Amino acid sequence: MHRVLISIKLALKNLHSNLGRTVLTLLGIVIGITSVILVMSLGGGVKSFVLGQVESFGTDIIQVEVKIPAVSKTSTTNATTQAMGAQITTLKIKDAEAIGKLTNVDKYYAGTIGQEIVSYQNENKRVMLFGAGADAPLVDENIKLKSGIFYTNGEDNGLAQVVVIGSDVEKILFGDQDAIGKDVKIKGENYEVIGVLQERGTVSFFNFDEIIYLPVQTLQKKILGVDYVRFISIKMKNKDLVDVTSADITDLMRNQHNINNPNQDDFSVTSIEEARTTIESVFKAIDILLLALTSISLIVGGVGIMNVMYVAVVERTFEIGLRKAVGAKAEDILRQFLFEAIIVTLLGGIVGIFLGILIAFGFSYLFSVLGYDLSFSATFSSVFLATGFSVAVGILFGYYPAKRASNLSPMEALRKE
Repeated sequence: MHRVLISIKLALKNLHSNLGRTVLTLLGIVIGITSVILVMSLGGGVKSFVLGQVESFGTDIIQVEVKIPAVSKTSTTNATTQAMGAQITTLKIKDAEAIGKLTNVDKYYAGTIGQEIVSYQNENKRVMLFGAGADAPLVDENIKLKSGIFYTNGEDNGLAQVVVIGSDVEKILFGDQDAIGKDVKIKGENYEVIGVLQERGTVSFFNFDEIIYLPVQTLQKKILGVDYVRFISIKMKNKDLVDVTSADITDLMRNQHNINNPNQDDFSVTSIEEARTTIESVFKAIDILLLALTSISLIVGGVGIMNVMYVAVVERTFEIGLRKAVGAKAEDILRQFLFEAIIVTLLGGIVGIFLGILIAFGFSYLFSVLGYDLSFSATFSSVFLATGFSVAVGILFGYYPAKRASNLSPMEALRKE
């Protein structure tokens, strides 16, 4: 133990006496460890943000959306259709009504979207029109009213010209006025504002305060001139039966659309839980890839340490010979040089961890200023991994030069002075 303490003391003394070289050697490790901390912090923050956005729609939700089939019913490929950007028009409100009769379906609504300029007096704004069934607030609990009411099934079936506007739309078109009961113009027609939504903010980089809800059939027939929808959103009674319910919906949709070959499916059925699992798998692959890339900088830093240690061995050949001549053992020399490498990498790791945490905090602040609820912070696992990396690099790249120093013959070393 006494010899180990002496080796550590000598290692620190030599590093201090060559401070400039020590700092330059640190840089490669600092950059590598900072990269590791940043990659894990940013990756973890983005993953939590995306999962939070997805889960905000509810874990008991299943979404049916239009999809270009892998194989067309009329040809062996859909490549040409896809390249031309053709719109799938097979998803209908009657599909939603059929789904609503399934055992585990609680509520549902069909939806489609469009874009139009909406105006009130001298103010106008191009907004996203979100055509949705009257049960939309019962399926998507994020649809909450600040004032007024939501439209009814009767208004949807009757193609009523009523709208529920987002909070930003209210501010732009009406300013400080009360929007309820006033008419806005869409494609030259009057639409009565019957409700104003609570502020929701940005979800998945889309501002939900800049949209207008209106009856789906009104949007279909009076504005877009279509008879199809883009999606059907379903709320389950029991979310534990998600796999069974998804399978039931898939079978029903194939029957509705006369599909016998799964490759001809013109729809997709996705649960929020399934989306969550997919996102986690993608982020895990991304984390592995980014860690592999950042490890390159650590390897470069390690090579730098090995080169510096080789130079140190050559420069201190006489010192090594003298120490051996007065009784130092080969393992004492090995320990001293190995400790020098480990101390350098450990110091670089500490500085890198601090810088990584600081930069991650800076990114969190930047995104908060931009209005995104993104939080980046170093976890215990990232700090532990970064520390382990730095020590491992020190041992791996410091061992060979240290071993070479310990094998020097005292007579040859003293003769070289």
